[in-house]
Amino acid sequence: MIVILTALPVEQEAVLEHLVHVREHRHVQGTLFDVGTLSGRPDRQVALGVTGQGTLAAATLTERAIAEFSPSAVLFTGIAGGLREKLAIGDVVVGTKVYAYHGGKSEDEEFLVRPRSWEISHDLEQLARRIRRTGAWSAGEPRPEVHFEAIAAGDVVLNSTTSPIANALRRNYNDAVAVEMESAGFALAAHLAGRIGTATVRGISDHADGTKSVTDGQGGQVRAARNAAAFAVALAAAVHETDPPSHTASRPPVSRNIAHAGATVGQQNGVNHGAFTMNVTRENR
Repeated sequence: MIVILTALPVEQEAVLEHLVHVREHRHVQGTLFDVGTLSGRPDRQVALGVTGQGTLAAATLTERAIAEFSPSAVLFTGIAGGLREKLAIGDVVVGTKVYAYHGGKSEDEEFLVRPRSWEISHDLEQLARRIRRTGAWSAGEPRPEVHFEAIAAGDVVLNSTTSPIANALRRNYNDAVAVEMESAGFALAAHLAGRIGTATVRGISDHADGTKSVTDGQGGQVRAARNAAAFAVALAAAVHETDPPSHTASRPPVSRNIAHAGATVGQQNGVNHGAFTMNVTRENR
């Protein structure tokens, strides 16, 4: 099982185009997921969820989806604003790093950033780079460019190159090439879940420069969502089912007797002698 999450209906529809035998799955708290099979991969199940906009909703439903399905990997796919002229509408960005860019300390004359970030899982990054190299993920011509770069995520729709937020991103998160609203919450929730593969895949729908309504009206969102979904689905199909072995799987339990210095430790007829005795057993931790 692979979990794919989106924020918007246009992103959800883009993923559904790649699923067959879709059925509704209802979480006990009412959250609805679409569970289906990847087209052409009858052995690969996908649970698709819609979080809505924002980092908080994304974090909550990511944790819920992971607990519900125990997936091999969890992916977030959707649209983003481009922060570089080199990015064309419809290009795909695989987030090598996700920044939560709102954290900081506000003082009288300045805002001091306190960034948090999460990196893509190494195994998924390697698979994604191979998918880009083979080019088999997209049937369209010309094929969209795929970039492996940092992404900034916060709870604001950025549509300016001169606003305070745009300037803060340029000064403090200068390696970020795209901006969106969910991946920081998604990445944090997935990180807390432990050993699970995670990746964010975004399609560029606008350039966050005041022209969002124009590019949206020209179909930029649909094009970006479809390209990102196609790449995310190809990545979901490539995920290995076998989890990597635990580094501690073959380590035997460790037992210790710990006593304060100078104490006499022993046992006769079930009685412990000495000032202090503790038995510690560590089971494959």
